[in-house]
Amino acid sequence: MSKFFDCITEQLQDFIAAQHLFFVGSAPLSPTGHVNLSPKGLDCFRILSPNRVGYVDLTGSGNETSAHLQENGRITFMFCAFEEPACILRLYGQGKTILPSSPDWDSLYSLFVPMPGTRQIIVADIEKIQTSCGFGVPLYEYQGQRQTLVNWASKRGEEGVREYQQQKNLVSIDGLPTPLSKLS
Repeated sequence: MSKFFDCITEQLQDFIAAQHLFFVGSAPLSPTGHVNLSPKGLDCFRILSPNRVGYVDLTGSGNETSAHLQENGRITFMFCAFEEPACILRLYGQGKTILPSSPDWDSLYSLFVPMPGTRQIIVADIEKIQTSCGFGVPLYEYQGQRQTLVNWASKRGEEGVREYQQQKNLVSIDGLPTPLSKLS
């Protein structure tokens, strides 16, 4: 049975903190555009207030979420319990991308553990919160976080990561520009 909340309660904050993985969903306005769903790990998610969250977004092969947010702002976060008790938590909101050149960068980035390859911070104002049973989610045993992406960024260095972003992160797969495209 699903329940709705107006804000992220202490109990929901505890649930979020206990999860090692979350998913970010976004989509363009075009009916032929591609819906994006990205899994995220590492220590990159923060609850900024009862109705505001953010996460450090590391450089990857695409930049779909950022392009979608620039176009329409819609974002959904999903957390699933892979151990008992079962639960699924969804946060629905309006998001935006904060780049390192933004005046808000220093105050926001100071809330996170610095990581090589950091590309941007995604911040979202949460409008609706929903929990559901999660009884169909399988049980999994957590073994640890992968360090592959962090190691890749460390080996490339800051300049190498910026070059990669210029090659791979300026437009979505549907051709929508990302905020990084304004810097090139």
